[in-house]
Amino acid sequence: MNRNLLLISNSTNAGEEYLLWPREYIACFLNKFGVKKVLFIPYAGVNLDPRSIEKSFDVYEERVRKIFREMGFELNSIHHEANPVIAVNEAESIVVGGGNTFHLALMMQEFGVMEAIRRKIVRGIPFVGWSAGANVACPTMKTTNDMPICEPPSFNCLKVIPFQINPHYLDANPAGHAGETREQRLFEYLAVNRNTTIAGLREGCLFWIEGNIIQLKGKRSLRVFRYGKEPEEFESGSDVSFLLS
Repeated sequence: MNRNLLLISNSTNAGEEYLLWPREYIACFLNKFGVKKVLFIPYAGVNLDPRSIEKSFDVYEERVRKIFREMGFELNSIHHEANPVIAVNEAESIVVGGGNTFHLALMMQEFGVMEAIRRKIVRGIPFVGWSAGANVACPTMKTTNDMPICEPPSFNCLKVIPFQINPHYLDANPAGHAGETREQRLFEYLAVNRNTTIAGLREGCLFWIEGNIIQLKGKRSLRVFRYGKEPEEFESGSDVSFLLS
């Protein structure tokens, strides 16, 4: 598959400006492919303006546009387009922001852009997604951390990678917390989906994918989960292309 993907665990590290830590990676990735304009998908940002979801999309667009303009890219949001599928078909790059994955998948499916974006990715269009935007690159959205605030027609997503991502992966089990850890929840998923691999992508980390090559970049290690096996750790800078096989 001729895919070019930048899949980012999180937009913002604690105490930092919005999109500060991945900014250099985003700029380098898009510049490598000569991108000048990006089509932004804001559908996951449902609560940025209390007046309406539509106004939340406006707020999200302006927040991301300011940063992309500073990096030298023109950004337009799909929610202004009369025909979202045509907008995708004409885009030179797709950027999907984080937020609620259920709402993101719902709108991508209802507007027909899930399949349209997949077709573009298969042909090599650069794709950037963080948090929920990374989740939808997977076969399904079933390893999201988000609350199901709505019900999409299907949990199926772009399927441009063969493994699942759990963004914002946490090792910690807070003192006094009697519920399942993140690791336990992921093994619950694997108990039912035994042929799946899950990448626990910690905050401050991303996948840079070109074709069948995938590199882990960022400040922290990756935790990989498979059914019936102990989790494995891979350091930043590792070639983890086995995840694509």
